Amino acid sequence: MSNKLTCSLILLCTLSAFHPAAYAENSPADQVIISSGTQLAQLQTNIGVFEENVEIIHGERKILADRLEVHRREELGKNKQLLVATGSPAVFQERQADGTLLKATAKEVRYDVANRMLTIKGGAEISQAGQKISAQTIVYDMEKKLISAQRGEQEQNRVRTILLPEKDNSKQPQEKGNP
Repeated sequence: MSNKLTCSLILLCTLSAFHPAAYAENSPADQVIISSGTQLAQLQTNIGVFEENVEIIHGERKILADRLEVHRREELGKNKQLLVATGSPAVFQERQADGTLLKATAKEVRYDVANRMLTIKGGAEISQAGQKISAQTIVYDMEKKLISAQRGEQEQNRVRTILLPEKDNSKQPQEKGNP
């Protein structure tokens, strides 16, 4: 099989990895851009492997990693993709509807596309709007907006949450001369 065909299969496998409508629409928002030092397709197992300074950009979503595996199999559900990013750390970022940036970092970041489930393991941190959770493992159900965090095996590896108070915009300074 030629290298061009192999690359095409990798890209087809990955194109729908972020958005089920990626095949139906051809707008720039559906475009997936993948940059890496190397790319490999394991055709028999339907796994695309990207290594060396991996960057994926899809609309408001970005993944940075040392290595990314894109698994595409029937048993994974209707969208059939599982992304497994590893790094020191691997990073998953997504701009939310309210304009805040969700950022997750860990040694391993797994994104189940069909279920919109983000699982981060190994020095895991997830932050949004100044709030941060650190733990050994964090699971975030992006549809239900539900986060579950687990500490490590050692007692000192406890779950840690930092909450920042909301700013009170009602106490804005008034201009001179105005009551």
